[in-house]
Amino acid sequence: MILKGRCIVEGYAEGTALVTKDPISFMGGVDPKTGKIIERGNEIEGKCIKDKILVFPSAKGSTGGSYMLYECVRNKVGPKAIINLEAESIVVIGAIVSNLPMIDKIDINLIKTGDFLKVNATKGEVIL
Repeated sequence: MILKGRCIVEGYAEGTALVTKDPISFMGGVDPKTGKIIERGNEIEGKCIKDKILVFPSAKGSTGGSYMLYECVRNKVGPKAIINLEAESIVVIGAIVSNLPMIDKIDINLIKTGDFLKVNATKGEVIL
């Protein structure tokens, strides 16, 4: 199945999906040293984003989240790509400076944790 979306940051990645229906804050919600979701109550609390295709509806929180996403990638604990329902500027900036493929306008309800995904953000496609 091919899901069509909108390219936010060009690139290509393949990997296993980590999906949450909860918004993510990279500032205080993700440990930039380990890549673990530390926000209490988040659906994927305790899970690690390292080398995953991170799928979530949108971002929330402080503008410092852009830098925290960059720190995750710099520390080699970041995701391979990001898929959003609606891109938000905090994560977009972090994805740009991290050169992290990112796509939005995807129906994230069609993707489950553990699905193997091919993300061609340049074409705006997610292949399940």
